[in-house]
This record gives sequence, structure tokens and C-alpha cells, in this order.
Amino acid sequence: MLRELSVQNLATIEDIQIELEAGFCAWSGETGAGKSLLLTALGLVLGGKASADLVRAGKPEARASAVFEIEHEALQVEIEELLGAALEDGAVIINRRVSAQGRSTAQVNGMPVTIATLQKLGDRLIDVHGQYENRALVDPDRQRALLDAFGGLDSLALAYATARRAHDDLRRTRQAFIDASQARQRERTLLEFERDELAAADPKAGEYDELVHESHILGNAGALRAAATEGHDLLYEADNSAQEILKRVARALEPLARSVPELADAASTLERLAGETREVAYALRDLGRNWDDDPERLEDLETRLALYRKLANRFHCLPDELAARKAETDAKLTAIDRDETDLKALDGPLADAWAGVKRSAAALSEGRRKTAKDFGKAIQSRLKPLGMERAKLSVEIETRDLGDDPTSATPPESGADKIEMVFLANPGEVPQPLRKIASGGELSRVTLAAKSVLAAVDRVPTLVFDEIDTGVGGRLGAALGKTLAELARHHQVVCVTHLPQMASYARKQWVIRKQTDRGRTRTTIAPLEESERVAELAAMLRGDSAAEGTRREALAMLREAQAAC
Repeated sequence: MLRELSVQNLATIEDIQIELEAGFCAWSGETGAGKSLLLTALGLVLGGKASADLVRAGKPEARASAVFEIEHEALQVEIEELLGAALEDGAVIINRRVSAQGRSTAQVNGMPVTIATLQKLGDRLIDVHGQYENRALVDPDRQRALLDAFGGLDSLALAYATARRAHDDLRRTRQAFIDASQARQRERTLLEFERDELAAADPKAGEYDELVHESHILGNAGALRAAATEGHDLLYEADNSAQEILKRVARALEPLARSVPELADAASTLERLAGETREVAYALRDLGRNWDDDPERLEDLETRLALYRKLANRFHCLPDELAARKAETDAKLTAIDRDETDLKALDGPLADAWAGVKRSAAALSEGRRKTAKDFGKAIQSRLKPLGMERAKLSVEIETRDLGDDPTSATPPESGADKIEMVFLANPGEVPQPLRKIASGGELSRVTLAAKSVLAAVDRVPTLVFDEIDTGVGGRLGAALGKTLAELARHHQVVCVTHLPQMASYARKQWVIRKQTDRGRTRTTIAPLEESERVAELAAMLRGDSAAEGTRREALAMLREAQAAC
């Protein structure tokens, strides 16, 4: 419920703070006192349009704030999901600022939010019904939601939503495959060409480096043989070879090592080096014998290396990465084949999902058709005590044929039905959709009747009615007031009214006045104690000149209304 509304520097409002209560709250006051400004402030809180014209002259900004207490657990969960944050003590605090330049900002529980978020939040907290407000009841989506709530069709709607989501997921998956089909075919052509080239080359990991090594040896075989032969000679075969010098020095040191032990290590090392030198000389000799010229083999190697380099340049990779590229190409072609198989595999599940959508949509439509007649009659019966005895209201349902094509676009989230409330105010007129009703008073009373029918199931905690008493006399005003009081058993009801008969049924009444002080006009609002309330009701009956008899009449009216509630 709306616990508090604060407004600063909004047109003629300088600083107002209203602490509201549960039940039926009435706002009264003379025409032009500023009642519409309070509704404008409430509209700002709910995400309404901001304008620099709203800011009080000479002030930098206008502010509107509201505090809501959320008692319904499901509604609290819904709001927390919308805000992405938990509610502390179940409270929602909304602040809206409008600068003198027309810029506006909004916060909820201290966090900045967009106006779109504010509007979504407002839809869940308050229904505002008035001649100049966004009239919720004329929205077919709203009518459908009310019908479903009246018929207790939540389980059928949930079953349809689940089936619809399952079908939509499959349809989107299938469509994604189809949309990508041409691209996949182009990719397949390129991949197959690439695969064939790589398969013909048959690259192997590490082969390129081995080929480079072998080609280097064959290309330099003569120089390598000469170097190996010369090395063998210098190390072992030639006069004064390295091996011979090492052995000669070792033999010269051996006799001396008996008297100088340190020379023994040197002699031993030289003997070891002489042996190792001989082994190196033998290795060079063998290598030299193996390095024969082989022009044909060298040509084959160069041809193979040229192929590696050409493919590496074409595929923008290193030569030794071609083997991995071939494996990657094979994997991509396999994936494309799998996608084609998966597309065909979707046909069966998609057909089953579509059948599920049709079944659940048909069940929901049947539930709505069964509910529509009773819902229309229930609202119509509530219109009689509201001064619309001869009005007719019905709920018409037009169900779309979903067809048999499982690839069809998924039907709307609301189901296959188009729902329209059709209204006839007076006999002899042509029935027409409720959205075409021009009278704000008539529409407000139809809304009030619908809200009364749905009082126990509608989760929106606060209802605001403006212009509901347009063209209504005193006797009907009492009927309206009684209906509002009954509705207030399930909701907080805020009603702006000129009729004392309506106001007398309120649990609490506030009076809105316009005052002029030092050349500046300002709007005020104040709660009324019982004696003040009697005086206000008397003034609403007869004006400021109300006599004592009028006050007694006002007191009797208040007592009668309180007894009826």
C-alpha cells in the first residue's frame, strides 16, 4: 500500500507530506485547489512524463517521493526480481526529481533506475483510473489478465506458457540452422577443397623439420665429407695428429708422476682425451662415408618442401602446422554434417512441441470461454448500484486458428485469444468495445465494478480513482462510496471526489486547499479529525455558508456511512 507521499516545489505545491492509511482514503477540496497536482506528483512517482513547467517558479527542481509497504509475498518477489535487489522490511521508496531545465532522475531504495523500470514498478503498485490517466481497463491485455484472474486460469496459462516456450526454443534453433544453411554450404565447399589439397599432400607432424635437415645434408654433402675426412686425418691419421700429441704428452708425464703425484691426474686426463679423440675421429670417418651425393633424393626433398611452403602460405600457418590444419578441417566438415543431421532430427520434437502448444492453447481458450459469460454478468451486476442500471457488458473472445504447421511463428504469450470487453451504456445504442468509451466517469465506474468483482484476486495493492463522480448525484454518490468501501477491504483505495456522499464512506478524509501568502499561492493538504470532517462534508453539501442544519445532516451522513461499513 501507499504509506506516504511527499511533494516539494511542484507548481503551487511548496512542501506537502501525506501519511496515508489502509482502506478507503478520500481527498476532497474545491475545484482548482490542486487535487490534480497531487495526482500529477503520483504520476511522476509512477514514471509519468516530466516537464520543466512543473517546477515551482524560482525553484531549482521539483521532487516527488512515495513510500510503499509490500505485504503480498508474491508481489514482493516480483518486485525484487524487477529491481534485482531484496526489499528491506518490504518497503519500496521511490524518489523522482525534475530540474528547472526539464531533466529528471529517479531512484528506488537509493538505487538509480530508468523511467521504464519505474513504469513497470508502478504497474505493479498502483492502478490509476481517471479521465486523463492511462486507462488500464481498456487495454486488451489487461482485460485478458482480469478474465484469467476471475476464472482462476493461472494453471492453464502456466501450462500454455511452458508449452509455448518449449516450442519457441526448438523453432528458433531450427530457424538458426536454416538461416545458416547457405553460409554452411559455402563453408563446406571451401573446406572440402582445403581438405582435398591437404589430403593429397598428407602432411605429418614434424616431417617438415626432418625434410629441412635431410635436404641441408644432401645439399652440402661434398663439403661435409671433406670436413669429416680432414677432421679424421687431423685428429688421428696424420703425422703429429691430435691423438698422437695427447698420447705423447701423457707418456712423458708418467715417469714424473711417481715423484709428483699431481701430474698423475694430468697424465690420466690426457690418456682419456686421447681415447675420446680417437672415437671422434672414427665417427667423422663413418659419417664421411655415409654422406654420398644423391641428386634425385635431393630433388624429391626440395619438391616436398616447396609443397609444404606453398600450402603454409595459402593457409596462413607455419609449415609444421599443416597436419593440425588438416585435422581441424576434417572436424569442421564433420560438424557441418552433424548440423544437417541435427536439423532433420528437430522435425519430430518440433511437431510434438507444436501439438503441445495447440493442446494447451485450446484448454486455455476453453477455460476463458467458460469464464467470459460469468465475468461479464458479474461486472454488469455491479454496475446497477453505480447508476448504470440499463448498461450491458459482455466479454467477447475471438480464437485464432493456429494451423498445423509446426514451423509457424509461436503464438503470442497471451494465447490464441483476442479478448474484448464490449459495453452498451444505454438501450438503443450500438454496443462497442470498452476502449472506445469517451466518458471518463463511465469508464471509472466500469473499472470500479470490475475491481469489485476481482477484489480478492487482484494483487495491485493501491487503487486511485479520479473523476469517478463525474455527472453523479448525491444518491448515486452514496452507492459509489459504499462500493469503494467494500473494495477497500481488499485494497487501499484513494479517491478524489467532490461528493460528500462518497467521501462519507472513507475511513480517512483529507482536504486540499489553495492559500495565498505574501503574493505566492500554495496548495496544502491536511487530514481531518471527525469534527473537522463534519464541517468539510457540510461545506461540500452547501458551500462555506452551510448552516447548523447542514452540519447535522453531514454528521448523520457520516454516521450512516460508518455504520454501513
